[in-house]
Amino acid sequence: MEFVVEKLIIPDGANLILGQSHFIKTVEDLYEILVGAAPSIRFGLAFSESSGDCLIRVEGNDPELTAAAADNALKLAAGHCFNILLRNAFPINVLNAVKMCPEVCRIFCATANPVEVILAQTAQGRGILGVVDGLSPKGVEAEEGKAWRHDILRQFGYKK
Repeated sequence: MEFVVEKLIIPDGANLILGQSHFIKTVEDLYEILVGAAPSIRFGLAFSESSGDCLIRVEGNDPELTAAAADNALKLAAGHCFNILLRNAFPINVLNAVKMCPEVCRIFCATANPVEVILAQTAQGRGILGVVDGLSPKGVEAEEGKAWRHDILRQFGYKK
């Protein structure tokens, strides 16, 4: 077994959801979930089939995000994983619905931060072991940091 690290592509202004699912139906079900989540959402998604033709199945309503999701899937080369790239919505707007999709087994991350995926390579193929989401902490927030956090959540409309 060999360990491999792949850095995923997250286009400017986009967020990523990386997960694992178990069935080709995932692609169409996630598409329906995403288009129903927010009227202005733009997204691309790619799912790596792990049996039969072993193709990367893609859907989306934004060509740039769909191409980037396909590129991420090619880099990962891990069966039964999916990645969603989205704009005009945050993962918090769709994450519960994505998790409730019957084919979804787990979510590894949902972020706009740089993401590195730790993979195991075996004779059979690749599997995701985990992710590095963003950077390491630089300290504990002080009052100024608390005020910033308080304000930004209200700017985004998540708190009143």
